Amino acid sequence: MNENLLRLYNSKVETGEWQDDAGQRRALQILVKLEEILVSPPRSRFFRPKQQERVVEGVYLWGGIGRGKSMLMDLFFTHSKTEKKARRHFMEFMQYIHARMNAARKQGVSDAIKPVAEEVAAQSRLLCLDECQVNDIADAIIVGRLFELIAVNGTIVVTTSNRPPSDLYKNGINRHLFVPFIERLLANFWVHEISPGLDHRQNRLAGETRYFVPANPEATGNIDRIWGRLTGGHDPKAQRHTLLVNGREVTLHQFCNGVARIEFWDLCGQPYGPADYLAIAHSVRVMMIENIPRLSRSNYNAAKRFVMLIDALYEAKVRLIASAAAEPEKLYIEGAGSFEFGRTASRLHEMQSDDWHP
Repeated sequence: MNENLLRLYNSKVETGEWQDDAGQRRALQILVKLEEILVSPPRSRFFRPKQQERVVEGVYLWGGIGRGKSMLMDLFFTHSKTEKKARRHFMEFMQYIHARMNAARKQGVSDAIKPVAEEVAAQSRLLCLDECQVNDIADAIIVGRLFELIAVNGTIVVTTSNRPPSDLYKNGINRHLFVPFIERLLANFWVHEISPGLDHRQNRLAGETRYFVPANPEATGNIDRIWGRLTGGHDPKAQRHTLLVNGREVTLHQFCNGVARIEFWDLCGQPYGPADYLAIAHSVRVMMIENIPRLSRSNYNAAKRFVMLIDALYEAKVRLIASAAAEPEKLYIEGAGSFEFGRTASRLHEMQSDDWHP
């Protein structure tokens, strides 16, 4: 595994697919060490470590946007010799956990986390979770005990995040209930920052046109090409990503490695509000919005939602690729709200710049 993983990385660097990065290489060395643990027989649930002995339950990779966290995790996941393994987006995984817990409660189970954790552990010796973030009090209460139970049952976790463990659920309601989970991560995970350096995703967009006018087949072809560069050539229809916001489902129909692609009306023609757009903004790193129409009094509600969406994406520093019927300042030229749209048009221009990044 050691030689194979490093050889794969070197090969991608040599072909120009990836750029050599010392921070990524250090993270790779940690993942190689983790594979050595994975190929060893899993610990018995009755195992008790010796005093001062550290039990490694996983790896927590964190760093700024575009540092290659998901890319390295996926390389490791694909080539790990572990047969029972799963890879999921963290928020999608937590929605699955909530659904399974609800099903367990309907069966009269008093402690719903326990059977669900056992189910997860039975399915996966290696569990890779992308984009770890905790914004919901329900997740904050559950996740600590969940990780503890799946570790007891032999599952090892690799997770990525844009922030260090100490910043998870920062300023959240009843955060003191979440602190033991942070302490567990620091004690039992190899926590590694992929040190600041070149933003590789930003580099892949450098010099690219990111706002296409008009929204025609040529624009679609250009967005197809950019999608391929950002996602490694994945089928643009390969994956759906569903968020649970205040008990409602918000679906991104095309999603891969933090990049989302969606039609304007699927985002702004739905009865979404600020909470929905904030959840979307915090779950993606690049947003591709296609076929933005001209906005006016005839589609006023969609226009209002579009303004809310751009505000959320802007504040979360999400990179934007778009196709539209007109340049930003000409999208909304008449009707209530057209004057206020000037700020949105300005933000749309700013978000196209190579200099605009976190």
